[in-house]
Amino acid sequence: MADDRKTILDQLGASLSQLTERTPYPQFAADAATPDTLRGRGPVLFAERLTKANTVVVDTPQALGDFLARRDAKIGYCDPELASSLRPWLGADVELDLEFDRERVNEYAFGITRATSGVIETGSLILTDRDTSNRLGALAPWIHIACLDPAALHLTLADAITGLGDDPNVVFVTGHSQTADVEGILIQGVHGPGEQVCLLYDLALPEGPGDPDQ
Repeated sequence: MADDRKTILDQLGASLSQLTERTPYPQFAADAATPDTLRGRGPVLFAERLTKANTVVVDTPQALGDFLARRDAKIGYCDPELASSLRPWLGADVELDLEFDRERVNEYAFGITRATSGVIETGSLILTDRDTSNRLGALAPWIHIACLDPAALHLTLADAITGLGDDPNVVFVTGHSQTADVEGILIQGVHGPGEQVCLLYDLALPEGPGDPDQ
């Protein structure tokens, strides 16, 4: 078999060596494979896709504070760079740890970290080592809140992969963690958060929903 393979490859190589010019690769527009249904709706469509993938979407820090109050979530980890922007909108009784304490992992009701980008096509959040302040803070608490600037969106999965760069660890999050055993029993929160939340809001802006199509 190995000899047959070598014979075929040698014949192909010999044939190609006789060509004076190679046929150029076809040229396509960068968005040639982008479905029309993904165009023009930006964060609005992304929020719809997130919801369909079992991700809770909140569009202001105030809405995030209200969500945590409804969940009675009082203790959590928060990316220290996000804390000053979010603290005013959380209840006075909410405790934020700015360093992830492994000794308190069972006390943390939520973790707040930054998402690098999102994929409109699949309703996925992208977490990277570069932007995630603490990986356990995004994986261990029952509720994970990913803060994402609506401007940092990719239309398609292919676009997102092309823009990954050289980050050593990239996680695509499409909804909360869930798995099923052979009996068909669905269990949530085994390999990660039981509730996935996205704060789809530019924290550099003043509080307010803004125009979701911008």
